[in-house]
Amino acid sequence: MALFFRGLFSILVIFLVVVAVLFVDFAYKTFSVRQRDIHADAIVVLAGGRGRVEEGVRLFREKKGDYLFLIGVDPVVRKQDLFRDREGEALADRVFLEKASRNTLENALYGREIIARKDVRSILLITSRYHMKRATLIFRNTLPRDIAIYPYPVDTKNLKEAWWSDRGSFRLLFSEFYKYCLFRFFFVFASGELRTQAMGNGQ
Repeated sequence: MALFFRGLFSILVIFLVVVAVLFVDFAYKTFSVRQRDIHADAIVVLAGGRGRVEEGVRLFREKKGDYLFLIGVDPVVRKQDLFRDREGEALADRVFLEKASRNTLENALYGREIIARKDVRSILLITSRYHMKRATLIFRNTLPRDIAIYPYPVDTKNLKEAWWSDRGSFRLLFSEFYKYCLFRFFFVFASGELRTQAMGNGQ
């Protein structure tokens, strides 16, 4: 019996070490993603986090994308609340709001419909830095493979770069790490039929 518990303890220790290593790698890669100065067919903003929409609008005005898709917007919000043409501009017709999605998977599913209608082949994906790895994973597994995804993280005050010394940042990162792992396992192990069915239910 003692041998059994020693073996069980060893397995638990190995498991915790693996989780710790993967978490540190996740945190490192979260902070390694840089904003890239590129032009894409569309700028896709996952609304809901502070600074995301403002950054998307700024990049759109700077002609970093031909379209601006604001995904997951509150149903009561109107386009003119988020974007209005300035004098001499004619951009509002290329701004589209999606108001039905309420989580990241739905963001990708409903966003896919808008992207498909406009024949977009590259997107600049904007969301908060802590959310970027999970959002990129889900969009990559939801959009057609020939659509290029360029992550564009927005920094927020609730995530400190010295995350290991800030309790709130640690909790936020670990929560994202947990959700990321769940989706990673889902996309790796789920059959094509199961994934299609799950996505259909998500819609």
